Amino acid sequence: MPESFTKKSAIPASTAEVFDWHERAGAFMRLQPPWERVELLEFEGIRDGQKAVLRVWAPWKRKWVAMHHGFVPGVQFCDRQEEGPFARWDHAHRVEPDPGNGGETAVMNDDVRYEMPFGPLGMIAHGVFAREKIEQMFAHRHAVLREDHERRNRLAEHAGGLDTLKVAMTGGSGFVGSLLTPLLTTRGHAVKPVRRPAEGIGWNTGDLAGADAVVHLAGEPIAQRWSERAKKRIRESRLEGTRVLAEALTRLPQKPKVLVSASAVGFYGARGDELLDEDSAGGSGFLAEVAAGWEAATRAASDAGIRVVHPRIGVVLDPRGGALQRMLPIFAAGVGGRLGHGGQWFPWISSFDLCDVLARCLVDPSLRGPINAVAPEPVTNAVFTKTLGRVLKRPAVLPAPGFALRAAFGEMADAALLGGARVVPSRLQQAGFRWRHPDLEAALRALLGKRRL
Repeated sequence: MPESFTKKSAIPASTAEVFDWHERAGAFMRLQPPWERVELLEFEGIRDGQKAVLRVWAPWKRKWVAMHHGFVPGVQFCDRQEEGPFARWDHAHRVEPDPGNGGETAVMNDDVRYEMPFGPLGMIAHGVFAREKIEQMFAHRHAVLREDHERRNRLAEHAGGLDTLKVAMTGGSGFVGSLLTPLLTTRGHAVKPVRRPAEGIGWNTGDLAGADAVVHLAGEPIAQRWSERAKKRIRESRLEGTRVLAEALTRLPQKPKVLVSASAVGFYGARGDELLDEDSAGGSGFLAEVAAGWEAATRAASDAGIRVVHPRIGVVLDPRGGALQRMLPIFAAGVGGRLGHGGQWFPWISSFDLCDVLARCLVDPSLRGPINAVAPEPVTNAVFTKTLGRVLKRPAVLPAPGFALRAAFGEMADAALLGGARVVPSRLQQAGFRWRHPDLEAALRALLGKRRL
């Protein structure tokens, strides 16, 4: 039996701006809900005859082929499922002037006609969960579209206007880089990955040539057992890799205006309940030493007059990667709980807010040096795990004892799991940054498709 769904939202931009946003590279992945397991295999565009090919898990792995049609420049594009999980899926995307605001803003109108597979069984599934999944998906899409345009407008005010940039990015295929790139490209920036040579710790300088800005995200993962060999890889990838990059930038005929070089809240070490902002001294231990050296490795760039920003990144929450991805199966099974005593502080940030912070660092000349990239409301590990259980409607009462974590992860357990720092984002607050997800429970609901509709 055919079903229909319509979602309309006012967007603070002109119809031309909203439609152009959808035509830019990265728009499709920008709108993709983080909780849906989807891989983009091919994307030709949104004009007639162009297709998108996805690999989806709904609930098992299969291909979804969508063909675009009905393209009207500045007004409409449509896609029709040629192959996929639905018996039928026709989706019209229309951008219309907002009559309530003199046509100065736009209304995004998504109109879907669909039919579930498997006849009566499909209808039962629709009533049980499919309809709510569709509602959550479009709530997410419209929230992202609205907030992206709101933030771009505010960013233009802080930066005195916005120019499109040529951004060179290391680590662009990693967890954070793969999320940041769609945000930058939908804002009109051109993003170019910076490749490594076949051997050694270096960078392809041809990828840096002509860049207005550089984002440096590459580095050996911290979340592993810290053998002496692993520690060496972590140090070299961050300290030596960053030093080589900074020195390469100084030799370019046209130097970039800014280098945004990632750092981490591990800079502060395990500090108990001490309130820590960007003016606080560094801590002790392996992570703190690496973070301090990581930041110092950019000195050649700052000495050459390049504005250097060190976002000290907290625990990034997103089900597509990082800590939350690893925790979800455990908590979904109802066997999650606090780590150790649970009183250690858990400096977190949603992936959407982190991408906004990094994008702001690129264009706001007032931001330089260390910037704590964390949410404004730090929580303890016990509060985090209890909140995650509540959002998933699962108990979170089975703690992971400290001795078990030490046995599994060694030194890394004390530094990254059982230690913590009460970090606050003072400089972002002073700069007037507004978080999409300042509250932990609201952030988890938005990231996991559990919004209260």
